[in-house]
Amino acid sequence: MSTTRNPCVAGYFYPAEPAILAATVQNLLANARDTGSPAPKAIIAPHAGYIYSGPIAATIYKTMELNKNLIKRVVLLGPAHRVGFQGIAVTNLDAFATPLGTIPIDLASINSVLNLPDVKIFEHAYDMEHSLEVQLPFLQSILPSFSLIPCVVGDADPHNVADLLQHLWGGPETVIIISSDLSHYHSYDNAMVLDAKTSKAILALAPQDITDHQACGHLPIKGLLLTAQRLNLKARQLDLRNSGDTAGDKNRVVGYGAYHFV
Repeated sequence: MSTTRNPCVAGYFYPAEPAILAATVQNLLANARDTGSPAPKAIIAPHAGYIYSGPIAATIYKTMELNKNLIKRVVLLGPAHRVGFQGIAVTNLDAFATPLGTIPIDLASINSVLNLPDVKIFEHAYDMEHSLEVQLPFLQSILPSFSLIPCVVGDADPHNVADLLQHLWGGPETVIIISSDLSHYHSYDNAMVLDAKTSKAILALAPQDITDHQACGHLPIKGLLLTAQRLNLKARQLDLRNSGDTAGDKNRVVGYGAYHFV
């Protein structure tokens, strides 16, 4: 059995050709506005195809360039889209791969959380799961080297997600990434209202005010907000748009937000 997981999204969510993918990500980062934000400890970034959510993701990833030489470990949580399961899935593979190369998995850290509630090895959770994989080329383009702790969140208690995050929190060498889009398939005007409500809840660190209709990654977002409460973090919105603003029509849009926690 292979110890490296190959990408499932290349060619659909982002270009499969390495040179084109590298140029695409670099172009997104170069065109992202400078928010003047300090390097983040944690972020929320969207995970749709790059033509739709790439500009919003680039806005938040650009802030990580300030700390790129310090970051050596990435804790990445995304929601399950394809496989239904209870708990939080982790992997025992050695590496993940994208067209830009392989990323080593921090198996020591994964082994350290297997005794936490809801956490289990479940490789099937990663099948066709784009919420994690679309983030990886951004990380590979910014960070000189890093190890990855990729977690897929199924039907899990947000408090257990928060316990996992706090256990893996680390210091300046570790960055936390929550992968989530916001509202799905509403009209442009309705999406703006709903996404503004979700954004208000994120900024207020109010997980109780976010439902599954507001964000596909509502459970990992809630876990981060609970952790932010415990550790007295501050949240800032760096971008809030939808597919009607980037590359789609305005009849049925998907919302994208970029959030920064320090």
